[in-house]
Amino acid sequence: MTQDDTGGVQPPEEPKKPGSMRFQDANTQPRQPSVAEQRARRQAIADQERERQEALAAQEAADAKAATKRKILIGGGVTVGLVGLVATFYTIAKPAEVTAVCTDSNGVIQNDQYCDESYATSHGGHYSGGFWFIPLPGGGYSQYRYNYGGSGNIGQHVSGGSFTAPSGNTNVSTKSGSSIQRGGFGISGKSGTSGGTGGTGKSGGS
Repeated sequence: MTQDDTGGVQPPEEPKKPGSMRFQDANTQPRQPSVAEQRARRQAIADQERERQEALAAQEAADAKAATKRKILIGGGVTVGLVGLVATFYTIAKPAEVTAVCTDSNGVIQNDQYCDESYATSHGGHYSGGFWFIPLPGGGYSQYRYNYGGSGNIGQHVSGGSFTAPSGNTNVSTKSGSSIQRGGFGISGKSGTSGGTGGTGKSGGS
């Protein structure tokens, strides 16, 4: 038997060649996307467009709401201003209504005739310092004046009211309906029987 010249030693293996990279040729056609890929791409584009439309609609709604709120605030301010102006005008322009009762010097309610110019002058009386003075049979005078806004019946002490004549923008009349003072915005009349403005009588002397 012949012996191996190599003495049983195996020849060394040849080193492996490093891997190689393949480059796509310029003429190679790109792979067409699959049906699933095409569907996913269309869905992504649709979702983006929907989100854009929703954002645009939300912005338009917010702008419209803000514009409406501004109009309401402006309109409300104008309305409140006009209402306040009109109310103020009527409050000033419209005369108030006050009922007057004739009282003696003790505040006891008497017949209205004792505070009437015609009655007082026909009985020798006169007006001075807010009072009507009417002569008494035995000498001296009885004093009478109007209470404005008070209540009560003849022979009773007047309840409430004031002995100071109201402003010229006030209509003053007696319970019987006689006008003592006619109010009017910006209008003042002559001195009345009670010392107020505008009335049925004139000021007397003492």
